[in-house]
Amino acid sequence: QVTLVESGGGLVQAGGSLGLSCLVSGRTGNSYGMGWFRQAPGMEREFVAAISWSGRNTYYADSVKGRFTISRDDAKNMLYLQMNSLKPEDTAVYYCTSRSYYSGSGFTDASTYAFWGQGTQVTVSS
Repeated sequence: QVTLVESGGGLVQAGGSLGLSCLVSGRTGNSYGMGWFRQAPGMEREFVAAISWSGRNTYYADSVKGRFTISRDDAKNMLYLQMNSLKPEDTAVYYCTSRSYYSGSGFTDASTYAFWGQGTQVTVSS
């Protein structure tokens, strides 16, 4: 059973930075595409960023492009999200997610991911 545990959330002022981490455990062998989604109160869960199994391809929501950076270190079983120039509208619970198969498409679709973390709260004050 694959489990994902996020860390690094917290409270930050607008314009500040935060780094999220996600520890992946229980997975043996292959690496698959992974991503970050977020959900604000009363809103649908939305795509933030994704990275291919090799780490060579990354994908970002327009709202975070140029401010957030996703990366992975498979040797450490870790996924990261560096968030810079944070805005109050970035406030949400952030979820780490992983696929269970190889695919080069559909990274923005939450239904294509098999495993999810419990989420970590990010709050950006104005």
